[in-house]
Amino acid sequence: MSLNEEQRARTSQELLLNFQLAGTSLDAVRAQLDFTAQRLDDTLNVREQSRPEDVWLLRDHLENLVRAQGHTAVPYTVLTRTARLAAAIWFPLRRPPE
Repeated sequence: MSLNEEQRARTSQELLLNFQLAGTSLDAVRAQLDFTAQRLDDTLNVREQSRPEDVWLLRDHLENLVRAQGHTAVPYTVLTRTARLAAAIWFPLRRPPE
C-alpha cells in the first residue's frame, strides 16, 4: 500500500494543519515519538522515503494532541479508518504515546 503524489501532498497538508492545532513544537513531537529531526521532517511532509507506519503514528499522535487542546482535528481524507484496516495488513502500526 503506497500513496501517490497527490495523496502524499494532501496527507502532508492535513498533518501540518493538525500539528498547528496541537499547539506543540517540532522538538516536542520529535522527542515524544523518538524520531530524529530528519525522520520527523520526512514523515510530516510524507516524502517517498518516509515509513508508512511512521505516518500513521504521527497522524494518531497529532490527533491525540489536538483533542488534548480541546479542539477537533482536521479530518484525514486518505488516512481513514478503512485505510487503517488495509495498512495494518501491510505495516506494523504502533500506538502513539499517551
